Amino acid sequence: MNTNDAALQELASGFREALRHSIYLVRRLDADGELSAAQLSTLKMMLGEGQRVGEIARNLGVRVPSATEQIIKLERAGLARREPDPADSRAVRVVLTDEGRAAVDSANNRRNQVMAEILSTLSDQDRKALAAALPVIDKINASLQN
Repeated sequence: MNTNDAALQELASGFREALRHSIYLVRRLDADGELSAAQLSTLKMMLGEGQRVGEIARNLGVRVPSATEQIIKLERAGLARREPDPADSRAVRVVLTDEGRAAVDSANNRRNQVMAEILSTLSDQDRKALAAALPVIDKINASLQN
């Protein structure tokens, strides 16, 4: 397929703008929380086995010193800790503490409740269309991660 096709370019632009706007709106959901949207995003990156600082910086779209500053704040709050990376003895991973996991769970519950209220105002057809689009969005996200 020709990526310079006008219709494909228009779809790409519309999709990017919808995502950008959605990100802003989701960040507003955190306005009443104890943690900033950036702090929550950083914590969510650590789910599972944690992340290296460089990967966190890349995902946040910042330089390593800025990510390190964010991580230090989370460590001081008792939400994250650094530990040796089992795959590379020269590196460290930043992982969630139990308190960090509880903060992520609380934020997810709060966000899901607000989003469920919004989704409840949509028609059944719109909710089905959204549900059908989620696997496609997952494919796009997966291709961007590689």
